[in-house]
Amino acid sequence: MTRTTKLAITLSILAAVLRLVLIDQPYIDRWSWRQSDVAAIARNFANNGFRFAYPQIDWAGSAPGYVGTEFPILPFVAAICYKFAGVHEWIGRSQAVIFFAFSLPFFFLLVREIFGSTAAVWATFFYSFAPLNIFAGRSFMPDVPSLSLSIVGLYFFLRWIDNGKLALFFLAAIATSVALLIKLPTAVIGAPVLFVAWRKWRWNFLKRPALWLFAAITLLPSVGWYWHAHQVAGRFYPYHLFGKGGLRIESFSWYWDIAQQTAISSFTPILSIMALIGLLVAARSKYSGLFYWWLAGMLLFIVVVGYGNRHRWYQLPLVPIAAAFAGAACASIGSKISSSRVAAVTLSILLAGSFAVLAYFNVRPLYESSAAQLRDAGLKLKKITARDSLIVAADTGDPTMFYYAERKGWHFLEEDGIYDGNPSNSQQAIVDLERLRRSGATHLVFTTNTFWWLDYYPEFARHLGDTAMLMEATPRFKIYKLTSAVK
Repeated sequence: MTRTTKLAITLSILAAVLRLVLIDQPYIDRWSWRQSDVAAIARNFANNGFRFAYPQIDWAGSAPGYVGTEFPILPFVAAICYKFAGVHEWIGRSQAVIFFAFSLPFFFLLVREIFGSTAAVWATFFYSFAPLNIFAGRSFMPDVPSLSLSIVGLYFFLRWIDNGKLALFFLAAIATSVALLIKLPTAVIGAPVLFVAWRKWRWNFLKRPALWLFAAITLLPSVGWYWHAHQVAGRFYPYHLFGKGGLRIESFSWYWDIAQQTAISSFTPILSIMALIGLLVAARSKYSGLFYWWLAGMLLFIVVVGYGNRHRWYQLPLVPIAAAFAGAACASIGSKISSSRVAAVTLSILLAGSFAVLAYFNVRPLYESSAAQLRDAGLKLKKITARDSLIVAADTGDPTMFYYAERKGWHFLEEDGIYDGNPSNSQQAIVDLERLRRSGATHLVFTTNTFWWLDYYPEFARHLGDTAMLMEATPRFKIYKLTSAVK
């Protein structure tokens, strides 16, 4: 085992252990709403008969809440684990950790194949400890598992292109197919796959039956599943397809904000600068264009899916790309100062240390609570309400309250189950509340971030005083029991 391989293994172990920190943290961090939805789907699988093709959320009132989602293998596996170990946050979070750890050797080998061993060690370091990847790598979401499988698929595809072994072909096709099922935007991996095929056969790749078979294996399952998901979203209230509406080109300022956030917070300036250097100085090899094509595909994706990229995790596939180029930059710089071992070691320590410090300060805010008040209100609702209660939650669209309450209900305001923002006036709030009351709503909840409604909409507050009874009031939440309907 070479020294670089030992170092890569050490980094991989440290990276996996790091993601176990606060592995049992409740879903109250900065991405609470997305994780609470996935967690609710998992628990509904466990409670309602494991109907894999019909994932259910909690914010559709008395309706079953079937929605169109990605292939729900992660919440389904979590639901199975719940039957043996009980419902715990670490079960959902650990899936991302496992998939991340599984991807590390393949990422190392992929970069080593293209840019060399030194670049591969540095790339593994940057990939492992980039703030965005640290946080996503312990979140109960499909993004890291999908990215990890796409890296595995890409590596096996490259190896198959080189030696033609049938086993590598099917491993590449299956890994890529599952990656697309778990998260459709992972289709961007098609850009480097296309480059590798073109580099091998030029335009004759279109005449290769094996590549058409590869395309069929990778794409047809996703076509089938997402067609089904679209049908489910069209048939059942709240008529929701996850990711719908993301295809929208935005203004330049929108993309500039994404670029700044990615370069500074998601990557750190150190990784961003080294990646830019790597773009210019990376060693040229037969397949070095792979990462350039992957980058081009990601940039096109960010532009076309402009609105969807308001979520930071949509930029997650940029992390391995940036890490690979940053690793190539480190290898190039190292080769120029290899005559001075002291200088090389000193610069390496300064670079790694600076990146680690900046990564820590950028990832720490993501762990901080943004939904603790929602969880507190949910736990109280679980204690004081009947299981068939229907909750109206002024929760700014975050379903964390429903998840911890183990109750169904609606966001407030809502339109077709979807959070519809703040009321424009008291009358709109009254009309929406009364419509939900007629639909069976039994309780209304405000939390600290919506307390201001009771002051800003005085007519609505008076209406609430006439038609509801305050059950619980704390500095974090207020719970009302809805009584008589408006005359």
